[in-house]
Amino acid sequence: MTLEIEQFMCRDDNFGILARNKATGTVFLVDAPQEEPIMAAIERTGWQPSLILTTHHHPDHVEANLALKKRFGLVIIGPAAEKDRIPGIDRTVKDGQTLDLAGEPFNVIATPGHTAGHVSYYFPESGVAFTADTLFALGCGRLFEGTPADMLGSMRKLAALPLDTTVYCGHEYTLSNARFAVTIDPTNSALKQRAAKIERLREEGKPTLPTTIGEELATNPFMRWHDPAIRHNLGMEDASDEAVFAEIRKRKDIF
Repeated sequence: MTLEIEQFMCRDDNFGILARNKATGTVFLVDAPQEEPIMAAIERTGWQPSLILTTHHHPDHVEANLALKKRFGLVIIGPAAEKDRIPGIDRTVKDGQTLDLAGEPFNVIATPGHTAGHVSYYFPESGVAFTADTLFALGCGRLFEGTPADMLGSMRKLAALPLDTTVYCGHEYTLSNARFAVTIDPTNSALKQRAAKIERLREEGKPTLPTTIGEELATNPFMRWHDPAIRHNLGMEDASDEAVFAEIRKRKDIF
């Protein structure tokens, strides 16, 4: 993998991401949740960022944009559909674009649902995807601006990435997600094993990320709407994919 990635906590449960391309020395952030821990990561690593890849406009992902731009003069990139809501944005991106600004090419994937313009960033050479608040470990984002159909479409796009793609998400929600997932998919032995591991990691104060696309396809109910066991458990054997997905999301909202 060409990218070196420093993952760290911000705010209450946000993940900060500082990444460096080993070949070129290019450094970037994925979102900017909070200035102080981001600065601590920069000082710890000695990596000075030249750009921020913004996934969506929510304050807990853009709070430090202007402060970091003032400090480093970095370029802020974000989704065109949310440009008016992203502080300091310099350049917009949209679905299907490939850019070479971070030392290696990366693909922009529109992943709406959590917000209307949310994007994810995929680095095929390094095999890494930054999915923020669309795909979580064992979960997906709440539908604040989109519909179940929107988020289902986003899940399908991410599910099509190579199985060994390493996935970095926006929040440490995995323990709650695991406890919910076993109510939806109670006969999944891989899920039960993963849930037990997650309990141990959180008891030890360790992060549960990153994950992989393959692991999510095997255990994340929001990527398993087609699974017969889940459909049987929900009493929705003959329902549409969208209806099954919407029911899982509805249940998580009140879990």
